[in-house]
Amino acid sequence: MVESGRRIVALRRLNHEQLERLRQVAEVEVFDDLNEDNREAFRAAVSRAHGLIGGKLELDEDMLAEAPLLEVVSTISVGYDHLPLAEMNDRGILLCNTPDVLTETTADTAFALIMATQRRLVELSMMVREGRWTAHVDREHFGSDVHGKTLGIVGAGRIGAAIARRGALGFGMPILYTANSAKPELEAELGAQHCHLDELLSRADIVCLVVPYNVDTHHLIDAEALARMKSNAALINVARGKVVDEQALIEALHHGVIRAAGLDVFSQEPLSVDSPLLALDNVLLLPHIGSATHETRDAMAWRAVDNMIGALTGKGAVDAVNAQQWRRAHGHNEDPA
Repeated sequence: MVESGRRIVALRRLNHEQLERLRQVAEVEVFDDLNEDNREAFRAAVSRAHGLIGGKLELDEDMLAEAPLLEVVSTISVGYDHLPLAEMNDRGILLCNTPDVLTETTADTAFALIMATQRRLVELSMMVREGRWTAHVDREHFGSDVHGKTLGIVGAGRIGAAIARRGALGFGMPILYTANSAKPELEAELGAQHCHLDELLSRADIVCLVVPYNVDTHHLIDAEALARMKSNAALINVARGKVVDEQALIEALHHGVIRAAGLDVFSQEPLSVDSPLLALDNVLLLPHIGSATHETRDAMAWRAVDNMIGALTGKGAVDAVNAQQWRRAHGHNEDPA
């Protein structure tokens, strides 16, 4: 039964069944998309809401200041660097995300980038489509093997470990990884080796970025880091665009400091039509599709719905990002998760 006066604002990525589930506990106002015509209406709706749920949420400190009733924000994503977490902590607003359910799908995307970048699949497919395949492929169009190459995982969390398993178990790739602490289980399972970032960059044939974006990882891969990589190495980024100094990467690709890159994320999204990346043949570009499958996005949405309902009804959210700060703000020891 809907609690009197309880409101949820839903933005994008929710189907009919998911919205009906939310309507069992609150009134729901839906915004399929945001544009100049409805942006003010969205802000007004959030100002009256107890919960905000959706993908690509647009929420800033000014909006929070205008939303005194807001209790829960449930984002349909793992990352939450686009949200003002510090301000939410100060206001006692619970933030929930959707980890786990996209691990394998994002790892699939990363390995697809590895395969396509190493074997130059998109570039050579275009050669066929454009009628430029007029003779046997020679060294000019050769790619590089994947099997047996050393794979460096920068950030061996759930997704990083899933990528490492694909490499080690499927392609016989030696695994190097960086993490805040060693992962004995991963080492026992795959023979993975924990090392410093500098060592990983200098030894890996393929460097895959899977770290969260924060102040410590901003431009983690800069010109100096790229210069440490092998000249025939490839950089794969399925983390966040700003983990890489994009201009430094453009220069490195242009001058042959590294051989290639496969990118699913960028400093500015969507990628500008004027980006120099578009003029480079040795970079593969995807429109941030790490978790973009029907099955995974639906599972993420259901997880966000469960988080919202659990938090608003007091039954407990599954994935509370800031549970400790929430407890401190509310002056008690109970855990919303």
